[in-house]
Amino acid sequence: MFENNQHLRIKRAHEVCGPAARSFALIACGAQKGAVIWISERKNPEQLFPAGVARFCDPARIIFANAKSSIDVLWSAEEALRSGAASIVVAEVEKPMSLTAGRRLQLAAEAGKTLGLFLIPEGMGSNAAETRWRCSPQFDAKDSTLLYWQLIKNKSGTLGGWVVRWDEQARRVIVVSKVGERAGSARAPD
Repeated sequence: MFENNQHLRIKRAHEVCGPAARSFALIACGAQKGAVIWISERKNPEQLFPAGVARFCDPARIIFANAKSSIDVLWSAEEALRSGAASIVVAEVEKPMSLTAGRRLQLAAEAGKTLGLFLIPEGMGSNAAETRWRCSPQFDAKDSTLLYWQLIKNKSGTLGGWVVRWDEQARRVIVVSKVGERAGSARAPD
């Protein structure tokens, strides 16, 4: 999904929501080469911990920025995207984005040839987003690392959902077979 930019096209702004949105963003950061700019509101008590980040990408590649308000988050993201100084810009947005703000971010991503990734609250995306993903943990009694990634908006393709697992050793996303198709499953074909 990230290796060939099949769904996360560079020069575009994408949105992610759900309880595993940060994991999705960190995996996307690990799949990109170059610097990462991660912007969040200063008042957000949930900051990333470098040891946790290291599972997905080198924390030394990430420049963390804390903005004073949600407007400053969007302004900072727009400037970072337009500059082309990073290969990916991640911004945690806490309020709904207008169509105008979303369009400005798209234009900035295009100008800077940068991938924009916006972590948004559920139901608060912009119509200008190229794609929107809903990400959540996937319960499995034998594997606690599974995630469910659902593509819920896609301007240039189909929608879908995938159960995935981050392979820390290979540093890549593994799409997990459906339950009935997994080895050892009660319904697995012979």
